[in-house]
Amino acid sequence: MKTLTPAERRALKARAHHLQPVVMIGDAGLTPKVLHEIDVNLKSHELIKIRVLGDDREARAGMVEAICEPLAAAPVQHIGKILVIFRPRPEDSPAAASAGRSTQGAKKPAKTRGRKAPHRTKRSFQG
Repeated sequence: MKTLTPAERRALKARAHHLQPVVMIGDAGLTPKVLHEIDVNLKSHELIKIRVLGDDREARAGMVEAICEPLAAAPVQHIGKILVIFRPRPEDSPAAASAGRSTQGAKKPAKTRGRKAPHRTKRSFQG
């Protein structure tokens, strides 16, 4: 399980504040399929919220460790039934390549001068 510095944790909490839970752990608990779904979401998002539906506090605290150990993730926050988990995106993944894409050498669309195309009415699309 990866550990975070207090400054990193504070920044991640701020980033996670507006996020909605993407994975819900139900009464069946932490199954391999749920763990796989968490792994898939961490690959694409890096920072996710997980909602745990059980009422047992100790079980929720144990789930944080049970999730972070096999996935090499770091716990950011555990408030009530919400867990916030972070794992840096791997450098060779396609999602990381598209997120870090630079705009150098990319051509901007040419600005058109003159008249705009006429406004098409609703009926012109029907025929």
